[in-house]
Amino acid sequence: MTIAESTGFPPSEAVGREPGTAGAPDECAELLPQTRRALLHRLAVGQAEGRAPSMTGAVVRGGRAVWSGARGSVDGEVPHGDVQYRIGSLTKTFVAVLVLRLRDEGLLRLSDPVGAHLADTPVPDATIAQLLSHSAGLAAEPRGPWWERTSGELRPEPADLFDVRPQRHPAGRRHHYSNVGYALLGALVERLRGGLPWGEALRREVLEPLGMSRTTLRAERPYASGWAVHPWADALLPEPAADTGLMGPAGQLWSTLQDLCRWAAFLLRGDGRVLDAASLAELRTPAVPPESGAWDAGYGLGVQLLRRDGRMLVGHHGSMPGFLAALWADVEEDVAAVVLTNCTSGPAAGAVATDLTGIVIAHEPRIPEPWRPLPGPLDPELLALTGPWYWGANPHALRLRAERGLELTPLSGAGRASRFRAEKDGTWTGLDGYYAGETLRVVRGRDGAVCHLDLGTFVFTREPYEPSAPVPGGVDPDGWRA
Repeated sequence: MTIAESTGFPPSEAVGREPGTAGAPDECAELLPQTRRALLHRLAVGQAEGRAPSMTGAVVRGGRAVWSGARGSVDGEVPHGDVQYRIGSLTKTFVAVLVLRLRDEGLLRLSDPVGAHLADTPVPDATIAQLLSHSAGLAAEPRGPWWERTSGELRPEPADLFDVRPQRHPAGRRHHYSNVGYALLGALVERLRGGLPWGEALRREVLEPLGMSRTTLRAERPYASGWAVHPWADALLPEPAADTGLMGPAGQLWSTLQDLCRWAAFLLRGDGRVLDAASLAELRTPAVPPESGAWDAGYGLGVQLLRRDGRMLVGHHGSMPGFLAALWADVEEDVAAVVLTNCTSGPAAGAVATDLTGIVIAHEPRIPEPWRPLPGPLDPELLALTGPWYWGANPHALRLRAERGLELTPLSGAGRASRFRAEKDGTWTGLDGYYAGETLRVVRGRDGAVCHLDLGTFVFTREPYEPSAPVPGGVDPDGWRA
């Protein structure tokens, strides 16, 4: 153990859970020494090769920080987990949660045009979902000089953010990253919260419930100063830390390694006091393809999505003059990593963060939850539905899951899989894959016996092309032949 590496933040605490709740015990809560060394080595390489004045990183697993490390110095000392860094566009993930909270309260719909809630908007027809997913076609940056290095006083009113051509592309046609769009979302939050500034709404509704007291709009000591590193000499230049005013929702926040570990745990596991599980899953669902056309990356509602080594990661990069940040989380493996550095360019913060998650997964794969039977009593009619079903001649298996849920999986290697949520009317709604949002119904004959399954008009039968079922187009009366 060195001053630059630890197994977590003292005291070792769970993050992302409501008080009084407990998660499943982690049989391997502490990382192995070889894993910790690999993590520290990756962080050290990232700091040295990126020539960063300082770099801090942490790993979250099982709802708590299990490792943290730091290299370089802030004010002559190795930075600890309570030192603030500016986090740039990671701010957008917080704004998106505020907007989804408004939706869940019934104050807006994601399909609403923003002009229905904000007057005098130059893009009134762009929807709130399009603003969240950067598909409204808005300009990437606001009018005027480089906004990240100049005072927000240069743009005192929303109209000052836009030039004569606020949209660069038709709304809904493509992904085009827009910082200005998130300025509008911040104004939307303020409008629907009765004039309460978006930063104050964030503090009350999100930061305080999650215990993130060191995430603020302006730097509060101790904090790291931002630097630019000369490209051809080991020399530093201080960067300004401007208050960006109306552009704040695009990248204003300062935070710490400790606080962002709590945020990572929230993105992984959720917290009912802030956002329910369904809304959190919606936030992480791909909304549009990326502007590069590369399908190994995408964007949800306020979060970036990345496919790395066959794993799907959710999170965001952040940059402001003097600072880079990255948070990437693997929901399936329940592991996340945070990296912060006080350097404008050079360090590959995002690559370090994704590698930190990969190191933990490779060295210490997640131990699955123990199998347990469904809580009883079982519904015999539901149990009778399970087993093989055929879409035409393509075999599938239907399995019973918790809370009367169903899961359909192909058995031949070719087919469409989906999970289904039970509804009060006796139907099921698809949760993922091709059948997401589609309705699964059990169809019975005149005698009350199950005849077939209707899944979005597709007929599933107990036998391949069962003659007694209403197979569209009918079944040849001569049947199967050799």
